[in-house]
Amino acid sequence: MQKRCLGSSSPLEVSAIGLGCMGFSHAYGTPVDRADAITLIRTAFERGVTFFDTAEMYGPFTNEDVVGEALAPMRDDVVIATKFGFRDADMTKGLDSRPDTIVRVVEDSLRRLRTDRIDLLYQHRIDPAVPIEDVAGTVKALIAQGKVKHFGLSEADANTIRRAHAVQRVTALQSEYSLWWREPEQTVLPTLEELGIGFVPFSPLGRGFLTGAIDASTTFATTDFRNSVPRFSSEARQANQVLVDVIDGIAADLKTTKARIALAWLLARKPWIVPIPGTTKLHRLEENVGAVDVVLTAADQQRIDDALAPISVQGARYSQASMNMVKR
Repeated sequence: MQKRCLGSSSPLEVSAIGLGCMGFSHAYGTPVDRADAITLIRTAFERGVTFFDTAEMYGPFTNEDVVGEALAPMRDDVVIATKFGFRDADMTKGLDSRPDTIVRVVEDSLRRLRTDRIDLLYQHRIDPAVPIEDVAGTVKALIAQGKVKHFGLSEADANTIRRAHAVQRVTALQSEYSLWWREPEQTVLPTLEELGIGFVPFSPLGRGFLTGAIDASTTFATTDFRNSVPRFSSEARQANQVLVDVIDGIAADLKTTKARIALAWLLARKPWIVPIPGTTKLHRLEENVGAVDVVLTAADQQRIDDALAPISVQGARYSQASMNMVKR
């Protein structure tokens, strides 16, 4: 597995492909059996993955506990990222990044993760009620205490990133970025490059859609959050199939898979981009890890960009109700 560095000052070295662990216990239907989740996480490590992403909100709480148990035997050889930012780890209750809350959440996360330090601590979503300078200052104090190693933000805009970075160096930004969501290219990616901040795309496979495993007839479990996402309505999926068809044609020409094209495209954008695809299936893990061996030339990248440019992706990436929750 290739390695990449997040952040240009005291860089954090991680595997070029990480593992997003949310799906083991949150958002995608029935949680995975604990033993199976632990096995998959440890298999990912055996395949060279050293970067694992979790959050107190996933479950809530159970995801950190599973990740902590799975990685305890190899703790010194992996990088664990987790997050704070929702009141009582419940998105429906709104945001909470008050300094006292951050300190408490870190203590609880350390216990669940069975560790004495959090390698990368993200603010899960920006809290408009708490100045970002106060958030960064709180994390700075936790770093001084040795409880946190690196500070990260999630879904922050360029101005917020700059303000936080002025107080405590930001090592990484985590936001959605993929072949069907390229908004970060407008102002965020140039800011990260200027400041020497790494980028961690979540949902790099479009929550499964870019793999070709989902079409207009797919049904999701009743507790799968994609049921409420406009981009995953049957009509939107049918309209967006043209995007998958284009990726499929390129993958066939390059003798690889759609998922590997989607991940290789991200890896080719910048050397400080580290996607964290999530999966609960061994064969998908193997497929995702194999993306590091797919080298896209400049001509390949231009072909992909040219082919996708005329396509307008249909449907918002979150429901309005979800957007309203994270604004409170």
